Amino acid sequence: MNTYGQRQYQHTQITTVDRGKLIVLLYEGAIKYLRQARDCSETGDLEGKSNNINKALDIINELNQSLNMTEGGDLAQNLRRLYLFMSDYLLKGKIKKDLHYIDDVLRMLTSLNGAWNDVVSRPEAQEALQKNEKNNVRSQITV
Repeated sequence: MNTYGQRQYQHTQITTVDRGKLIVLLYEGAIKYLRQARDCSETGDLEGKSNNINKALDIINELNQSLNMTEGGDLAQNLRRLYLFMSDYLLKGKIKKDLHYIDDVLRMLTSLNGAWNDVVSRPEAQEALQKNEKNNVRSQITV
């Protein structure tokens, strides 16, 4: 598949996915970019490393900004703290040029991704997500 086809596929995948699966896709993207940053570091491509860390930071920031702090309770607060920690930690690692910072955040993101995958694959989670999506559509229509 050519680059244009890949972009179209990714765009279609993102625009047609539910919120839970979108979070999983975001985690997978951040993991991919951090692995690429690690590979770039090992080959001496400092610009590539920096660019990939920045892409991962953008995704972590998006995850952080998408938290519903009003309804999310302790979970949202804990995730916010974790996302802010990851961002600070990656920036510190970028300055110190030490790969263990990337490795630590990779482990955290991989663990979170596994947990979200488990949650969104459960039938009761799918029902709740569909109900939430319907309520969001109704509130957007009535506003």
